[in-house]
Amino acid sequence: MRKGIADGQRAGRRTFLKLGGTAAAGLAGQAALGPLAADAPQTAPAQAMPVRNLGRTGYQVGIFSLGGQAALEHAHNEEVAVPIVERALDLGVNYLDTSSIYGGPERWSERYIGTVMKRRRAQTFLASKTKERSRDGSLRMIEQSLKLLQTDHLDLWQLHDIGLIADVDAVFAKGGAMEALIEAQEQKMVRYLGVTGHFRPDALMEAIRRHPFDTILMALNAADPHHYSFQEQLLGLAVEHRMGIIGMKVPGRSRLLASWTPPPLEQQRHSWEGAVIATQPGPLTMREALYYSLSHPVSTVIIGCDSIAQLEENVQLAREFTPLSERQMASLTARAEPVARQALFFRFVSRG
Repeated sequence: MRKGIADGQRAGRRTFLKLGGTAAAGLAGQAALGPLAADAPQTAPAQAMPVRNLGRTGYQVGIFSLGGQAALEHAHNEEVAVPIVERALDLGVNYLDTSSIYGGPERWSERYIGTVMKRRRAQTFLASKTKERSRDGSLRMIEQSLKLLQTDHLDLWQLHDIGLIADVDAVFAKGGAMEALIEAQEQKMVRYLGVTGHFRPDALMEAIRRHPFDTILMALNAADPHHYSFQEQLLGLAVEHRMGIIGMKVPGRSRLLASWTPPPLEQQRHSWEGAVIATQPGPLTMREALYYSLSHPVSTVIIGCDSIAQLEENVQLAREFTPLSERQMASLTARAEPVARQALFFRFVSRG
């Protein structure tokens, strides 16, 4: 057995055992899943999506939530994006995640969601983010977010993409973004505060130690144990702090999926993903990728969708979810090892 695979399996087992009690509590009442197979017959799905506590907020969030990227970040895509948001709410999705940077300077994601929020705001927990590191810049971001989302408040406002200790120092410095988050909360522009990241675990751990954030949005997929693992320490710290834990990058922008075809190499070299070149499809089905993340003590996972059909597939998988065993988790981690770098491309982008 290759060392990388063996290390990944051991990391997966350590995480599973360390968090098993908490995960079991969060997943109470759900039966263990048998060996995974793409063509295995399914039992009749539950009529409603399972829900979990969003940490200390007490909000009962569906285990699948809609992310604000994919179709929702493309310019002039209202005819596709808005129906996806509408259908998500129809299907019982009750958490929407977006950001002030999704869709470029025009902030298309917030615009599309706002089109729906002006009529259906009460049906969802609405989250957005600021990537600005200063107080003043962040206050400008929240003012525009509220306008585009057509609401008078956010349920959750998050520090976007905390990747390095330098980011933590910047937001907590005098005149930093934390002043804006606290001020917005005091003025009831936002209800709860969160932190997000996908690059390195140590920066997020430091942020959690400096402020009692209500939630954390973290990258969590089957490749995680192989490089800069968030499961190893960060996840346990978030559980200890009773945070609402939201998983993202579940299929690694499809790079973990057997159904994915790598783009031409020249296209990849000119993308924001930098030097991580994907040369092969992944080994997993969407069901396996999703169930791996949901078998951890997370409140929900966010996934961006390109179509209503994709959304409906993900919701159905969430409705049918039962947690994986330790053996199944270790197997998926080992299978993900050959494509771990491409599935975790966001941990290898230059942050200079």
